[in-house]
Amino acid sequence: MAAPGGARRQPLLLLLLAGLMHCASAVFVVQDGTGTACIMANFSAAFLTNYNTKSGPKNVTFELPSDAKVLNSSSCGKENASNPSLMIAFGRGHTLTLNFARNATRYNVQMMSFVYNLSDTEVFPNASSNGSMTVKSITNIMADINKKYRCVNSNQIHMENVTVTFHDATIQAYLSNNTFSKEETRCEQDGPSPTTPPKPPHPSPSPPHPSPSPEPENPSVYKYNVSGTNGTCLLARMGLQLNITYKKKDNTTVTGVFNINPNKTRASGSCTAQMVTLELQSGSITPLVFQFGMNASSSRFYLQGIQVNMTLPDARDPTFKATNSSLRALQATVGSSYKCNTEEHIQVTEAFSVNIFEVWVQAFQVEGDKFGSVEECQLDENNMLIPIAVGGALAGLVLIVLIAYLIGRKRSHAGYQTI
Repeated sequence: MAAPGGARRQPLLLLLLAGLMHCASAVFVVQDGTGTACIMANFSAAFLTNYNTKSGPKNVTFELPSDAKVLNSSSCGKENASNPSLMIAFGRGHTLTLNFARNATRYNVQMMSFVYNLSDTEVFPNASSNGSMTVKSITNIMADINKKYRCVNSNQIHMENVTVTFHDATIQAYLSNNTFSKEETRCEQDGPSPTTPPKPPHPSPSPPHPSPSPEPENPSVYKYNVSGTNGTCLLARMGLQLNITYKKKDNTTVTGVFNINPNKTRASGSCTAQMVTLELQSGSITPLVFQFGMNASSSRFYLQGIQVNMTLPDARDPTFKATNSSLRALQATVGSSYKCNTEEHIQVTEAFSVNIFEVWVQAFQVEGDKFGSVEECQLDENNMLIPIAVGGALAGLVLIVLIAYLIGRKRSHAGYQTI
């Protein structure tokens, strides 16, 4: 539930902007039988859900309310038996669950699941079916042991028919001091981590953790085309960047960032009624595959799977492979296109993720080799709120100053009498 806190005086303009830009955050705590905290989380979250109505598919966006509660079924886990989990309930039967796991150096939200109740008519009006739906996904929420995960910017987790967007998130599991650690691991969306404070003299040895490679520039954006016997089945304009965590020959763990260079990439693919595939071959990447599926009942296409086979010469195991065929990213109505100017981050496996820049994609029904009507991503829509909020607040401020000026001028004239 929301943590109590003393009220502070804020300028009216700042309060207006804060209310327009982001939903309220909430603090969640999981304790063991002795009252010791093992999980703490403070974040705001928004849910974009696609569901069927009697008149066709519909998108709805709703937020995690400040009165959401931690369920008793949350757990600190048992060593060698079970892992910690945070279960949050809100509204009429909606539940968000974060399941944690750890190794010698890091912990992460290994699996996130969301249960939403279509019988909640306030959130899902005119739903064609009732009952609860469950969706799951791995996540890119991870941090070093004894550090908190910190992510100010938006972080999207894509699941079937649902996209969860976290903002201003602070999360930590396996707490050692019953509260958030002072040290933190920043998310990729926030950029490089700030310099950590110096360690005290004679520190105890700590296990190594992944060290990121120097981050390259944004990749070049290129338009890919896949055609079959019935014409074009995929148009995709995007820049691609791969993030791979692996062990080097000296047993250190690093995270390599690799841009896809369109000028050195060979593209191919295939078209079927159920699956559209884009296959890219570029140097040591043999291949990088994107698979698009379609939900026939909602008439929507989506990025269903990503797989990669890559050679890493400095790795202890030079052949790197990763695959995930249960993604639900880049969704749009069949016949329309999905577009997002904001960078999209898609977590494929714990060790592999893809950053997609300036994506514009359309799968299955492509007319005349041109993109159809655009469905904007939620990240772009959120970013549009900021200039609108600022503009509205400034306009209101100008109006207040003008009214105050007119009132003051009227009063000054009232002080003179005709002789």
